[in-house]
Amino acid sequence: MFAASSSNQRDLVKLLTDGNEAAFEALYHLYSRRLLLYLIKLLKSEHVACEVLQDVFVKVWNNRKNIDAAQSFRSYLFRIAENCVYDFFRKASRDKKLQEALIRNACKDYNPIEESVYMKERSRLLREAIDALPSKRRQIFQSVKIEGRSYDEVSRMLHVSVSTINDHIVKATKSIRENLERYHITVSFALYFYLIS
Repeated sequence: MFAASSSNQRDLVKLLTDGNEAAFEALYHLYSRRLLLYLIKLLKSEHVACEVLQDVFVKVWNNRKNIDAAQSFRSYLFRIAENCVYDFFRKASRDKKLQEALIRNACKDYNPIEESVYMKERSRLLREAIDALPSKRRQIFQSVKIEGRSYDEVSRMLHVSVSTINDHIVKATKSIRENLERYHITVSFALYFYLIS
């Protein structure tokens, strides 16, 4: 078992990319608790957060060969977590029972009228952040994140490369995140409210 101090994280990540299970376990122990707290804050359910946490680390292991050890592993990990939360909310938007359970968990004193106002406000803020994007970037973000199209599909549709699609998504998400952070809302959480409204 490795000592998972911050000084050897880069070495651990390099070992992880080579398939070292002990390094993976060390990184899991280093980050799982703070990541779980972050997921609970987003998902309002410890049970769901634990499930998503496992999904995050499964993705890390499955994609270990593509991890850049020179980059921040923490940022990489939390970006995967946000994507997993977004995927979960997308699923919830199509599953009414799951949607209702999420809303109930979000507030002990659940009030459907207050919740409706809350949802509409988040949706409005996200819409404003999306509308502030340049035209092409807005179209790509909506196609991928709102309509659920794949990068390849949007690439063919707009006659641009997949790397261009990725660049626009990264820049759009950064811009929207900066807009929403003023209201202490994450992009994934805002997208959830937008999709179910």
